[in-house]
Amino acid sequence: MAHTKILLREDVDDLGSRGEIVRVRAGYARNYLLPRKLAVQATANNVKQIEQERAALLKKEANERTTAEGQAEQIGKLVLEFKRKSGEQGALYGSVTSMDIAEALQERGYEIDRHRLHLREPIKRLGDFTVPLRLHREVSIDLQVKVVPEGEVIVGHLTPEQEAELAKQVEKPEEEESAEGTE
Repeated sequence: MAHTKILLREDVDDLGSRGEIVRVRAGYARNYLLPRKLAVQATANNVKQIEQERAALLKKEANERTTAEGQAEQIGKLVLEFKRKSGEQGALYGSVTSMDIAEALQERGYEIDRHRLHLREPIKRLGDFTVPLRLHREVSIDLQVKVVPEGEVIVGHLTPEQEAELAKQVEKPEEEESAEGTE
């Protein structure tokens, strides 16, 4: 099986980080890494260029880490609150997804890709949750998410007797107001 040496331009999970020279199968490099500009060939002709790129990439990596640490400090203080309709046991009608959380962060001025949020499954209950957020390869935080009921909590279906009682309670105040107006 033919292998080839490549320089990674971006972090690739389970392969290596940006700036590393790694050996991969030729087909993986040719069909996936190279077309997506995730890597370049590490040939003898461009070794010097690769060394310069590696130095530039290390500098860029240090800047990105510093930026991510600053963002982590600010985002770590946030508590995102979502109002959702819910049933009697706190089950949501719908859910809170990583897309919802990313949009809420964007409204607060943080451009965070939803794929950096490691929400295993959408939140489907009321309560307080922590969602892991990976800002950088070496910088992760736990984002605080609070899901609260929207308006009144909807409690199951009413029996006909309960509906009649509720209707009487709603009608009585109106009758009293009209009686006061005629006196």
